[in-house]
Amino acid sequence: MMRDDLYDHCQRLYDAKAARIILYGRALGLSHAEAEDVLQETFLAVLQLGTLPDRLDHYCLKVFRNRALNHRRGWLRRLARELESRRWFETAAGDSREDLAMRRLAELPPEQREVITLKIWHEHTFEEIGELLGISPNTAAARYRYGLQKLRNHLDGETYEHDRTIGESASKLDATPSVGTAPRQNFWPIRG
Repeated sequence: MMRDDLYDHCQRLYDAKAARIILYGRALGLSHAEAEDVLQETFLAVLQLGTLPDRLDHYCLKVFRNRALNHRRGWLRRLARELESRRWFETAAGDSREDLAMRRLAELPPEQREVITLKIWHEHTFEEIGELLGISPNTAAARYRYGLQKLRNHLDGETYEHDRTIGESASKLDATPSVGTAPRQNFWPIRG
């Protein structure tokens, strides 16, 4: 019976969070296809556990991160192939606000990009991010703050197809809560 429970929880977690986890993989430097592959490997590994971990969502994200970092270690072997395939299979970035923001996010140092992705798209607290990455919550908050400032500086004054200043949208991200003050919202469909 525990096996069915694990499968059901994994299915719900996958349905709810797969797109966000793939985005996290992209922030770690994987291509979309690589992030999908690592995501599949992660859930296969979790299903082989046989028992339900206490915090399945956190456990899956940690397994995904470890597998993604291991996958990235072989980047030299794939570099030439990746550059060639990018021309063939990925669409050219347009002038939309989202495309511009994603290009600017990709230009950030990996540590800042990773924390921003975990904070905004995964809605983790700085404490959770610190635990996941093995850093202090204050370091996570600083990386987030510095990364957002760099994004804001890059986006100020740039416009997209409707001639609205992107810098105005980025300024809404100014109100970064201090460590420990943000209310915890639980969007996970799984209760431990």
